[in-house]
Amino acid sequence: MDNIIRPVIPEKVTVHLGPPNSAAQNVTVSFPDYIKNVASSEIYPTWPENALRANIYAQISFVLNRIFTEFYPSRGFNFDITNSTATDQFFVPGRDIFENISQIVDEIFNSYVVRQGSVEPLFTQYCNGTTSTCPGLSQWGTVTLANEGFTPLQILQNYYGNDISIISDVPVEDITASVPSRSLRLGSAGNDVQSIQVRLNRISANYPAIPKINPVNGIFTGNTENAVKKFQEIFNLTQDGIVGPATWYKIQFIYNGIKRLSELDSEGLTVEELSRQFPETLSEGSRGDGVRIVQYFLSYVSLYNNTIPKISIDGIYGPATKNAVEAFQEEYGLPVTGIVNEETYSTLYDAYRGIIRSLPDSLFVGTARPYPGFDLTIGQKNEFVTLLQRYLNVISETYTEIPSVNVDGIFGPATENAVRAFQRTFGLPETGIVGINTWEAIGDLYDDLVKGSVVSEGQYPSGDAFK
Repeated sequence: MDNIIRPVIPEKVTVHLGPPNSAAQNVTVSFPDYIKNVASSEIYPTWPENALRANIYAQISFVLNRIFTEFYPSRGFNFDITNSTATDQFFVPGRDIFENISQIVDEIFNSYVVRQGSVEPLFTQYCNGTTSTCPGLSQWGTVTLANEGFTPLQILQNYYGNDISIISDVPVEDITASVPSRSLRLGSAGNDVQSIQVRLNRISANYPAIPKINPVNGIFTGNTENAVKKFQEIFNLTQDGIVGPATWYKIQFIYNGIKRLSELDSEGLTVEELSRQFPETLSEGSRGDGVRIVQYFLSYVSLYNNTIPKISIDGIYGPATKNAVEAFQEEYGLPVTGIVNEETYSTLYDAYRGIIRSLPDSLFVGTARPYPGFDLTIGQKNEFVTLLQRYLNVISETYTEIPSVNVDGIFGPATENAVRAFQRTFGLPETGIVGINTWEAIGDLYDDLVKGSVVSEGQYPSGDAFK
């Protein structure tokens, strides 16, 4: 399966009939009708066919670049493009369409120009070449080249460089806004998180105060939250570490600007930047930590909702896990598929977090709290880091190879060192990151020590769910 986010042809285009900040109305038309209108408004049907085709390719790529980069939505507007020739293309509502132009558009509307090594439609800047000139294509100049026998591609290469090509037979789809339906926060996972991580890392090259996110893995952990908060601070957004619509579009806007995606000399979007590395779904037959986390969340939710059957936490997506997922989906008004996609995962995560946030402290006297729902990493500051430090200090009294730490709620180098020592001592991957496995192992050992059931030196903690 292709896991690259590739441009598609939208079914419709929403056009603002005036400059971006004007109070003009918006009109929505089909994509082919939009291109036919622009072409009929900007070029002449009597031109040589190769000139017409070259211009139409440029017009298609121009608007696709606007749509793919969300040029206007990322600025807070509710349209795809304007009809102001100062910034966009000439569109005249209700105008007559030339027949030969209409036929050409019907043939090539699902094509666009791309620079080799990039994925996004090229921002094919152009002007008429007489009353206005620009670094891109000259519309009247295409007539001269066509009369000299240039093909449409050769005409385009004359203006945009020999490293461009034309992508054809592009799928037509209904495009929705890229902003996720749920805000991204600690514990969120999926390709939207990965997209934010990629963009913030590129932005950090120009704004070095934003810490690098490593690894870029589609999981919203503490280092991602730190980067989001610093971004929000720099660009005067609410510093909550949550990626809602305002932060999402601001990241998109700054990223597009730094990459110059809406300019002729764009830095370009590479395949690596647009790859979807996070597994999109978990289903029967899946295995691994992703399944284990889902099982953990389901098991906890089932303690407080008897419609969800209890299941084992073994990292294997078998019939029992599928049955529990289906029960959860039915209970929470989701499509009952037995498959965990991003919507189901987000709903399950929210249900789990809602439960653990509501539990009173009195339930956890002498026992560790459940996994917070997100990994703890260096740079984080919150109450769960405080709990982690307290648990580690209790453990360090018996296991002297694990150093004690200052309980300040800040996950600094000393806390990371203590975590690594714990992982090393008990045979866990030495990452310095407190994921669900490490949290449960620390919590189990803490419980044993506080309750007086001290295990022997080198013995693994009593809990068996995460061995």
